[in-house]
Amino acid sequence: MTSSIKKLFLRHETILLVVLVLEWLYFNAVGGRFSSYDNTCDILRHSVEIGLLALVMTPIILTGGIDLSVGSLLGLCAILFGKLWRDAHLPIPLAIMLTLFIGGLAGGLNAILITLLRLPPLIVTLGTYSLFRGLAEAITHGVDTFTNFPSWFLFLGQERFLGIPAQAPVFVLVLVLVLVFVHRTTFGRSFRAIGFSSEGSRYAGIPVERRIALAYILAGVVAALAAIIYTARLGQAKADAGTGYELYAITAVVLGGTSIFGGIGSVHGTILGVAAIAVLSNGLVHARQPREVAGILTGALLLLALTGSALPKILTTLRSRHQTLPLTTQPANSA
Repeated sequence: MTSSIKKLFLRHETILLVVLVLEWLYFNAVGGRFSSYDNTCDILRHSVEIGLLALVMTPIILTGGIDLSVGSLLGLCAILFGKLWRDAHLPIPLAIMLTLFIGGLAGGLNAILITLLRLPPLIVTLGTYSLFRGLAEAITHGVDTFTNFPSWFLFLGQERFLGIPAQAPVFVLVLVLVLVFVHRTTFGRSFRAIGFSSEGSRYAGIPVERRIALAYILAGVVAALAAIIYTARLGQAKADAGTGYELYAITAVVLGGTSIFGGIGSVHGTILGVAAIAVLSNGLVHARQPREVAGILTGALLLLALTGSALPKILTTLRSRHQTLPLTTQPANSA
């Protein structure tokens, strides 16, 4: 076996693909209808929103950042979309455009606090996580729900187009755009450089702050798009929409091989991570396991993925300490 083939089989994406196939085979053996076409469409339909959030989380984590606010922003944008349509009596296409704009503004708030004020992304997005969810609760007083959307809008989330879920083409379009942007443009490839060393990237002439700001603004716009699809799928918009989605998105990205420290990762791996989580959640339902088991296993997957990404750095540190130890002790021994 040549070294190139060995590298291919040892790649994180290849290992995750094998795990995904084993998942599919196991749940197909346990649940009779798991591999049916209808259930496959159901898996795809229920994973689009998390997949969208994971796609735009990838460049953020590549830069060494994090965004804990995307799930709360999804809920806020769903509520604002409902109010723009029902209370402001705007046409749905115009309400969608304004919702996407609001999502971009929310992402811009994260970008300003992180890039201009130099605040840690974890602290900033933890604050906006509470802010966005609190605004959604305040607008609806915790009880108001927006329903009775027209059937042509609900088609986007509940029906099929050319035999596949109607939201799938939207997801594929965003996937292609993010894939090309991250892997085929110098702009997108600079995210890895920033993740490896932000100071080195500045010396290389990369406008680090502008690149990071764009990543967070893009996350806000796509979170708003996910809110539109979420509302169409459920036929309602309420304040708790998207609860916990940030955890699933981060898990998918890290599980796909993107280092939580930045600099390493791919969109391909993120898609495999989304698929692994979606198959796991759906398969547990067919295996008649309690819904809480999915949350437990997802948390365990996140811990394993984080441990796996941190392990090389830990081993490198230990190795360097071991190598420098004889040098520091040699003068004392000779004396």
